[in-house]
Amino acid sequence: MALKPRTLVLGAVGLLTAGALAFVAFRTEPVPVDLSAVQSAPMQVTVDADGKTRIAELYEVAAPIGGIAQRAPVRVGDAVVAGETVVAVVEPSEAGLLDPRSRAEAEATVRGAEAGLFQARSLVRQAEEELDYAKNQYERSKALVERGVASLTRLEDAEQQLHIREAALEAAQSGLEIAMGTLDRARAALSEPAASRNGTDDACCVRLTAPADGVVLSIDMISERPVTAGTRLLTVGQPSDLEIVADLLSTDAVGLAPGTRALVDRWGGPAVLEARLARVEPQARTRISALGIEEQRVDVVFDLITPAEDRPGLGDGFAVFLRIVAWEADAVLQVPLSALFRRGDGWAVFRAEQGIAEEVAVTLGRRNQRTAQVLDGLSPGDAVITHPSDAIADGSPVVDRATLAAP
Repeated sequence: MALKPRTLVLGAVGLLTAGALAFVAFRTEPVPVDLSAVQSAPMQVTVDADGKTRIAELYEVAAPIGGIAQRAPVRVGDAVVAGETVVAVVEPSEAGLLDPRSRAEAEATVRGAEAGLFQARSLVRQAEEELDYAKNQYERSKALVERGVASLTRLEDAEQQLHIREAALEAAQSGLEIAMGTLDRARAALSEPAASRNGTDDACCVRLTAPADGVVLSIDMISERPVTAGTRLLTVGQPSDLEIVADLLSTDAVGLAPGTRALVDRWGGPAVLEARLARVEPQARTRISALGIEEQRVDVVFDLITPAEDRPGLGDGFAVFLRIVAWEADAVLQVPLSALFRRGDGWAVFRAEQGIAEEVAVTLGRRNQRTAQVLDGLSPGDAVITHPSDAIADGSPVVDRATLAAP
């Protein structure tokens, strides 16, 4: 039985509709992705750290004697000239006031010293008299021996007595000097403090001049006050002679060689400053991090290379941010870190080839905070997928999200 033409048309339409529905049902939609081109460009590996400026050479002025430090003749920020500008004046200490008991003891000591001096003078007079007698005896014995009346033994005895009396006189004179010194010390303990001269007499005080050219950085003693020998009075330095100290992990500091370049940012000015590694301090210290982990930290010191006129306003103790260049090269094939993922013991990326994601194993070299050096697996111009999701696998269709957003 032959089919009617209308029946054939309706059947054909049904078959086409069913095929279209099947195609839509089983077709895989491409996954929107972000693509980044692998390129050869300059690359730096840096160690980032917070730092602080400080003046390289500080000169501290201390009191050479104990006494009264007069009110400071300079103020913080004043310019000083080495050997010329008076920066401090110290007046030697005066005797202190005595309480009644101490005064009584001092007066008794003076009386005892006076008595000792009187006794010493008496001993000197006695020794002088005995020496005169010994001299007369010696001369008499010598004359008798010359006339043959006395024996030589008598002359020798007289000579011995003469020498003994001479030594006794010397001892008595030494005792007199000791007694005089003892009396002077006892009387000095009773002396009253003199009226303060407030540094008006040049002979009364020690005037300290600046040890170096620069400015006054800090003053420890502004007002007049008693000080002991060695007390720091003020500090002088040259503000333009700055260096930077940064606190690094010891593992990061080990790989830094003297002369390593550093970029100084976030110091308050518009330009990026340059610095060079001067030294790594020889001793590290243990510090507890914010996460409660023990860390070995070490101070690393950098010399500022940028001239002072290009960093106006930067002073002692200012905060800066350092990007220490541990390694750099001009032309390095690199891929974004966001495109990498682990595959076994190695690394891999998804490369987009004609709308298909292809998993590619890569060999990496150095890396910084944004990119990694590619040693093998990719070529310049390859498009890699950044931040790949779980919806992407080897062979998945993909589409650049940037093309979808384009009008």
